[in-house]
Amino acid sequence: MTTKRIIPCLDIRDSKVVKGTNFEGIREVCDPVELAAMYSDAGADELVFYDITASFEGRKLFTDILKQVASRIFVPLTVGGGINTVEDFDRVLNAGADKVSVNSGALKNPDLIGLAAKKYGDQCVVLSMDVKRDPDGRFAVYSKGGRERTLREAVEWAREGQERGAGEIVVNSIDTDGVKRGFDLEMLRAISDAVTIPVIASGGAGCIEHFTTLFRSLPRVDAGLAASIFHFGEVSIGDLKKQLRAAGIEMRI
Repeated sequence: MTTKRIIPCLDIRDSKVVKGTNFEGIREVCDPVELAAMYSDAGADELVFYDITASFEGRKLFTDILKQVASRIFVPLTVGGGINTVEDFDRVLNAGADKVSVNSGALKNPDLIGLAAKKYGDQCVVLSMDVKRDPDGRFAVYSKGGRERTLREAVEWAREGQERGAGEIVVNSIDTDGVKRGFDLEMLRAISDAVTIPVIASGGAGCIEHFTTLFRSLPRVDAGLAASIFHFGEVSIGDLKKQLRAAGIEMRI
């Protein structure tokens, strides 16, 4: 089995880490720089940093905080929020990111994926998708931090993103976000079966068993991403990795 990754996610708004449920009810948690450093020291495999209102507010991502975070951690850092051009990739990478996550910008201009992959390599381009079920069960893709429904279907968009040059896909389930009842296995199976690039599962983790179920049920999923269970001390990264390894799931300890 491929070594799996555990990735804490820092959603940033007004220079603070925040968390909500189903992309709503957002509340402040703490300082992003200190939290990122703590996760790096605790054994996180990577970190994801999202400026969650940059696209909705039509502004560029906060690079001042990003520079501080990058200077304090020793693991790969993926950064997203307000990424609309190759120049935005330049700015974020120069501020310390290792990979750049694009969501709304790619939905507006799908060519951005290929342009960035050609310039920086596909390993640098992460396609992030905010996905919610329609009443008929269709997996609809949303933009602007989950605020606007698009005409894109998630499995088709994942395939297209891979064809255009994305090196990795983050699947954010709006339905399970912050609910802590487990990852959306049905959605993740449909998407991971459709592509060959790494898929990161996001949304729904509430306990260690949810990660165990994720990796056992969907061996093609490469990583589990979570926020609130780590932010509020419900699960420690060290304990999570030890228990996953004891369950036969390869982990970097």
